[in-house]
Amino acid sequence: MEKASVDESAELPLRERKKRATRQRISDIATPLFVERGFDHVTVAEIARAAGVSAMTVFNYFPRKEDLFLDRIPETVEMFTAAVRRRGPGETPLASLRRLALELLDQRHPLSGVDDDFPAFWQVVIDSPALRARAREGVEEVEHALADALRETAEFRDPHLVAALTVAAYRSVYVTSARRLLAGERADDVAGDHAARLGAAFDALERAVSPALDD
Repeated sequence: MEKASVDESAELPLRERKKRATRQRISDIATPLFVERGFDHVTVAEIARAAGVSAMTVFNYFPRKEDLFLDRIPETVEMFTAAVRRRGPGETPLASLRRLALELLDQRHPLSGVDDDFPAFWQVVIDSPALRARAREGVEEVEHALADALRETAEFRDPHLVAALTVAAYRSVYVTSARRLLAGERADDVAGDHAARLGAAFDALERAVSPALDD
């Protein structure tokens, strides 16, 4: 589902690629079961049998059942921090994050939040308190990791504040588009507004955080 510009898996060692492929296969088997029957009505043992692995193997890849469904939290952390750490010469952290956000939208990547297939996924999350709680934790994980990346590579007085504002802005745009799709609008009708709101959000972030730069 991911395009080369946001997927560096081809550069990984063969062993790591195989591990990621196994992890993705287990998640791909689990997701339709959760969508069909609801998160709380599918057990890890059922998923393990369907994937042809042991329950222990499932837990080796996914420490919690919730991570089987919300399996892109580590990927989100990796993408956002890599955008900051590997940005080009002269590119600001927010410029690199803006570029990433627009790339994800162009590709209809799951992390963009804009695709006609996503409402069924979100409905499972909405219906499960455990998934909603894990999603909130995932947002905090991204925020803390982004703060670390900013602290290491940029001169902000308060990197954690900048990270918190950035994640909050991105989440706001994402949630607004998700609500429209859940209400029955089509992704093609939402994408333009989504891009515009991303642009406005990052413009506001640039104005807000520029005074936070060290002199």
